[in-house]
Amino acid sequence: MAAPAVESKVATALRVVFRRVEEAAKRSGRRVEDVRVVAVGKTKPVTLIRDLYDSGHRCFGENYVQELIQKAPQLPDDIKWHFIGHLQSNKVKPLLAAVPNLDMVESVDNEKIANLLDQTVTNLGRRSLRVLVQVNTSGEESKSGVEPSDCVALAKHVKQNCPNLVFSGLMTIGRPDYTSSPENFQVLSSCKDEVCKELGMPECQCELSMD
Repeated sequence: MAAPAVESKVATALRVVFRRVEEAAKRSGRRVEDVRVVAVGKTKPVTLIRDLYDSGHRCFGENYVQELIQKAPQLPDDIKWHFIGHLQSNKVKPLLAAVPNLDMVESVDNEKIANLLDQTVTNLGRRSLRVLVQVNTSGEESKSGVEPSDCVALAKHVKQNCPNLVFSGLMTIGRPDYTSSPENFQVLSSCKDEVCKELGMPECQCELSMD
């Protein structure tokens, strides 16, 4: 009789995360099914990501274009990749061309990038790409993202002028020490209310990504 497989440390850690997510969802009166966990593989080896994949996880994120381009071909193509880092114009085509299973770009922070993503989707003949508008809710100059007062305009631009992009919500990154994270996330929630009102968009269709 074969010995039972030993769960890897990362798979165990992910189960702990899911348990915490479930508890938080219950406390807030939300369905746990409405919460997506994106496992970010920044600087981590492909073998570690594969461990999580083998444990059943399918949603992964990367901060750097080159790292995602290198990792994606080495992993199963049913992974749903999220790009969560700052995206430069000259990296748009290489990213979309090399990662056909790129599911979402979470860091659209200006019209130029939105337009370039939209045009590149057309040129490559790939399926529509889901995007989030990044909002700088902490006011830090080192962070990308539009000001909260400008998020409606950019969301409206994506929805009305970028037919190959699917506006799916908003993203923000809190301070590294988490001291202002609750406030940052409250600002993002308020931005969501404004965007949904202006775009006539059901709140359930507007996701919030909070790192």
